[in-house]
Amino acid sequence: MKMKKLLCIVLACLLAAVPALAENPDTGSWSQINQAVSRKEGWQRVVSEEDERFQLGDITPLEGSEGLYIAAYGAYPSMDGSTVCVPMAMELARQWLNLEEGDMNGFVNFSTTPYAYDRLIQGKANPLSTIKSQGVMMDDTHPIDLILATYPNADERQEAADAGVELVYVPFCYDAFVFLVNDQNPVDSLTVRQIQEIYAGNVLSWSQVGGENRVVDAYQRPHGSGSQTAMEEMVMKGAPIMRANENFISDGMADAVQQVGNYSNGQSAIGYSYLYYVNALVESSGVKVLAVDGVTPDDENLQSGAYPFTVNYYAVYRAGDENTAAFVDWLVSDAGQEAVRQAGYVTLR
Repeated sequence: MKMKKLLCIVLACLLAAVPALAENPDTGSWSQINQAVSRKEGWQRVVSEEDERFQLGDITPLEGSEGLYIAAYGAYPSMDGSTVCVPMAMELARQWLNLEEGDMNGFVNFSTTPYAYDRLIQGKANPLSTIKSQGVMMDDTHPIDLILATYPNADERQEAADAGVELVYVPFCYDAFVFLVNDQNPVDSLTVRQIQEIYAGNVLSWSQVGGENRVVDAYQRPHGSGSQTAMEEMVMKGAPIMRANENFISDGMADAVQQVGNYSNGQSAIGYSYLYYVNALVESSGVKVLAVDGVTPDDENLQSGAYPFTVNYYAVYRAGDENTAAFVDWLVSDAGQEAVRQAGYVTLR
């Protein structure tokens, strides 16, 4: 009986804490999102009411409690992922589970890229997923089935190999890996080579790349973050990146944008992020997105591959998981791609 009472107390505390968790810098992706994320005007449900393929399982009253429940995932996959994919997970919950908007920041609790890959590979659960309006805590023993994320880095790929886990990577949308400067900087475009030279430490002044005679303050992200992986593997192609002063390493995605836009950084700063994140998830005044080799990262240039740093976000799951594979098949179908579009991402087609 004491154990049941303790479980009730823990569950009640978790449900009550969801808004606070979203603002705690140690709780994952919500701490890096400071713009409202909700369904767009004109939104439509593309999943028919008769389609019940991917629904939650049994919702069981918590014995000895009143108004508290525990839900099994059933055929709906338990998810985690990268911060930039949070709105996609929200859209999937809208489409398949018809969840209320107020429940989204409890049901979609992403731990960010490196932790999500670790959970998927090691078979760990997402312990903080709730449906607050219904008094429901999702089964916190159910291993993560699916992550929506940027491509893993070499360490994460090695972790999977060491664990004997084969991961399946299915791209479901396009985005752009972009370089940001302060909007007071007169430079509007850099070449791939110039970007590489800046981050190799060979270009120290903006005057070397068409700007004013100011020192280049080149911001980076921590190793293991999704954007740092893209920088190391896609942009630098394995070439060494200069060692950054601690003050020039942005702990979170929001920091990476806001430090560049900070007035005091003026025309000196450069950093990088994902275009969707800059446009939709963080307050980004004071920054501008550079063209690369004269090519802007618009939808057409992403779908054609003309923009040099076009990226995909991936639905990633463990090989052999037929239920999750079927869910991902829907995500890349015409109906699933409409859901991708409604969430504001650039579709595959």
